[in-house]
This record gives sequence, structure tokens and C-alpha cells, in this order.
Amino acid sequence: MRAEPFAEADLDCCAFLGGRLRLWQPRHGYRAGIDPVLLAASIPARAGQRVLELGCGAAPALCCLGVRVPGLTLTGVEIQPAYAALARRNLAQNGLTGEVLEADLAAPPAALKAQSFDHVLANPPYFEEGQRSAAPDAGRELALAGPLPLAGWVALAARRLAPRGTATFVQRVERLPELLAALGAHLGSLEVLPLAPRAGRAPRLVLARGRKGGRAAFRLQAPLVLHEGATHLEDGESYTNVIRAALRDGAPLAFAADDRGKGRV
Repeated sequence: MRAEPFAEADLDCCAFLGGRLRLWQPRHGYRAGIDPVLLAASIPARAGQRVLELGCGAAPALCCLGVRVPGLTLTGVEIQPAYAALARRNLAQNGLTGEVLEADLAAPPAALKAQSFDHVLANPPYFEEGQRSAAPDAGRELALAGPLPLAGWVALAARRLAPRGTATFVQRVERLPELLAALGAHLGSLEVLPLAPRAGRAPRLVLARGRKGGRAAFRLQAPLVLHEGATHLEDGESYTNVIRAALRDGAPLAFAADDRGKGRV
């Protein structure tokens, strides 16, 4: 766990969403890739709503969502003090209204228990403890393989949702059965959007969503393809138009294929 603050020399400021957002991140530690950006793009939030991110790290997803949808009230929960401080800095730097609670998700604080939210999002650790060689950086390792079971993340998200609220997770496809079982125990109207690296390739990640009080049948969406072409042929970006719009323009990312490119989720 990273407790001591980051020194300025250990940080750099990175542009996201085509430069609309700038985030401080550690040079060595957990750094955001495209996963939290796509997670944020998939949240069907509207101005005036309340949003919670569990395990927010330096808040890349929370900030991406706040920039895309102005007028949200944002709350993050992060167990590592250094990352929680960085998340607060990133929210303030980008003019976003919100708070970051420093807390263990296994023992949420009273300040969190007293609130309910229209949307909860999370990028839980992709691995269980002991499944792989540990990362050399303690902060990065906790983000990759934390001690709280996936079911615990889902249960907390469900408890904090207002009626009809949504909980959305990004996770490795290998853990989809575990994630669906947890979602089904607490939420309804489950949807899964697989993320495939290229056309014809098996998905590696999924976005999965449930709704509090939802009654719709389970929906498995067609995979969303991240990169153009069957193989990587040259240096430079090869994102499909939908993914490029989400990453560079801050466009929303619809779960349903029929809604992609229409500006709604």
C-alpha cells in the first residue's frame, strides 16, 4: 500500500480526452490505460446526478466522466492515502465538484453509508491474490490484486445505489462468471458488453452493468472492437471510430450496438 505522498519529481501530468482533461499520475506505480476511460464513457449519467467510484485510484475514470457530463456530484473511495490525495488534486485541477474518501471498501465509513448514488462504477483488481508474480510497486500491486473479493465490490455498489440506479464494472473476461453471479445476487437488468481487441479475436475485457430493481432479461451485447484490422501492422493508433471518439473526444459509449454513434447511452 502506498501511504507516503508522491514527490513532485515522481509525478507527470498526462492529457486525456484529446487534452480536455489533464491528470497527475505516478511515473512508477499504477497508471491509467484505456480501461477507466472506456468505463467512464459507458456510464449513462445526466447532469445533476450523483456518481460514486469504488477504488478510484488517482480518479482517471471519475474525472473523465465529470468532464464529459458537467454538473455531476462526484465521490471516490480509495484505500491508498497517496492515491486518494492525487485523486483530490486531479478533481480540483479540472474544476470538478467532488470528494474522495480515504477508506477500505471492506469497512466503508459512515460518511459513505449515509449516501446513495444514481450510478456506481468500478475497475476492481483483475487478479486474485497469489495468482501471479507480484508487481514491484506496492501501490500498483494493490490495484492489480487487492484482498477484497469481487463479490464484496458488487455488494457494496448495490447497497449504495438509489432505486433504479446502475452499477457498472470493467473486468477480465475470465472472471465474468464470478462477476455475473455477484451482480445477479443484488441487481437486475444485467447487461454485458465484451471488448474485443480486433475483429474475429476473443474478447479480453467486459463491461458489465446491473440496475437496482431492474427486471429486464439478461442481455449479451455484440462485442465492441477496439482496433481496426486483423493484426497490428504499423506504429500509431489503430482504434475504431467508436473507440477513438470515446478516448479522444469524450464521446459516450453505448452498450447497445444500435445506439453507438448516436450520442446516447
